[in-house]
Amino acid sequence: MRKWLPLLAVCLGTFMLLIDVTIVNVALPDMQRDLDASFSALQWVVDGYALAMAALMLGAGSIGDLVGHRRTYLAGMALFTVSSLICGIAPNPAILIAARIAQGIGATAMGSMSFALLNSSYAGRDRGAAYGVWGAIAGASSAVGPIIGGVLTNWASWRWIFFVNLPVGIVAIVLCARVIAESGASRGGRVDAPGVLTFAGAAGAATYALIRANEHGWSDVGIWWTLLTAALALALFLTIERYSTHPMLDLALLRDRSFIGVLIAGVVLFFAAFGALMYTQIWLQSVLGMSPIGAALVGLPLSALAFAVSGGLGRHLHGPNTGRIIGAGLLITGAGGIVGALLVHGGAGWPALVPGFLLLGAGVGLATATLNSAAVSAVPLQRAGMAAGAVNTAQQLGMAVAIATLGNTFTLRAQHVLAAQSMPDPAATARAVAGGQTPLILAHTPATVQPIVRETLHTAAAAGIQSTLAVSGIVGLLGGLLVLLLTRPHQRAGLTPETAAPGVESTSH
Repeated sequence: MRKWLPLLAVCLGTFMLLIDVTIVNVALPDMQRDLDASFSALQWVVDGYALAMAALMLGAGSIGDLVGHRRTYLAGMALFTVSSLICGIAPNPAILIAARIAQGIGATAMGSMSFALLNSSYAGRDRGAAYGVWGAIAGASSAVGPIIGGVLTNWASWRWIFFVNLPVGIVAIVLCARVIAESGASRGGRVDAPGVLTFAGAAGAATYALIRANEHGWSDVGIWWTLLTAALALALFLTIERYSTHPMLDLALLRDRSFIGVLIAGVVLFFAAFGALMYTQIWLQSVLGMSPIGAALVGLPLSALAFAVSGGLGRHLHGPNTGRIIGAGLLITGAGGIVGALLVHGGAGWPALVPGFLLLGAGVGLATATLNSAAVSAVPLQRAGMAAGAVNTAQQLGMAVAIATLGNTFTLRAQHVLAAQSMPDPAATARAVAGGQTPLILAHTPATVQPIVRETLHTAAAAGIQSTLAVSGIVGLLGGLLVLLLTRPHQRAGLTPETAAPGVESTSH
């Protein structure tokens, strides 16, 4: 059994970093009440974590390849654990957001090293089994986050969704230090600091602009200047990577259409599967009046199917057809969003979400189980950190963009419904509903008109949820078709089965 301890150490870290992508969703209404947080602050609580991972994942992968995979993983775990404590004791939204960003930086170091550590710890059939177990954990972690968050928030406090990381983090640090040998640090070079800074600037500016648009609208000139800044930073990043002797992202990888397909799949999967969960949880709790645990249990079908599919089939899904499997997973995920959009309406309750969540779970299980191994199989072992970093960057970018974009989608649709019902200040009211403040609005509404206002707010919120699910579904379907086109089996230029990461079948023919 000792040989599986490295797998346990890696899976503990993976579980922690992935559940923290979504665990906060179910606690957002309680956070809003306790900290008096605005809608944009709630978005940053979720997006600060995802954005830190998206902005720094590539750099962390390169650092791990340079200084050692285990050393980078341990440093990330330590930072993640300490920042979780700060999140739990945060007295205001600003400190909570800052600690979430720090937590995301630690998660970045862990996430970028997970596959590299598995590759160095296992070979042959053991590696396939390790991938299967890791895929099951990864497939279910993000989906099970709201359930764990609901239990802790309902029975204790929203702060315990962060405190629970402390004992798990300590165990994972001790285990990793004892049972995992150092790998990486096998090539000379330096950290691509200019690349890290310009990519972080591009991702941060773009996300800031999207979230700012929720509060100020697209007529705000500052938003367009921020988007222009993001575009310029991205162009500068690509220029730096092209001429750098030690780039954090080898642009030659982007000439491989299958690798591009995997990156697109990472963006689409997290956008289509998890972006709308923040808003469905707010709808269930603040509009329908469900408890945190009750709202969390609505997502149980998603979690259960994701775990069953990735765990039951994960070890059989690594081979020459990974692109088709990922594409199919995205199509099923997209179908889940469309089904949810068709079933949710003004008078709908929580059962309207269940059929779509079942499809989402099946799609997430299929795609997650194969996504990382498909990326790593495209590169030599020394580039495993870079490949894993790239695909994890894509996933977190998808999450960050989804939170901001779907926030706009929700508020605009809700605003349209409220305006049609002649509600005063429909834009501000829509933002308040999206931020979980429906009970506060009703509390300040005269009793004589409260039933009418309640029905109007319910209709507007359902319309907002319907729109977020529809957009998620369309992105999933289009992304799945594109991935199927890009990942058709072909021979990768400059890459042979002998140079691919050992133990992972290349998708080349």
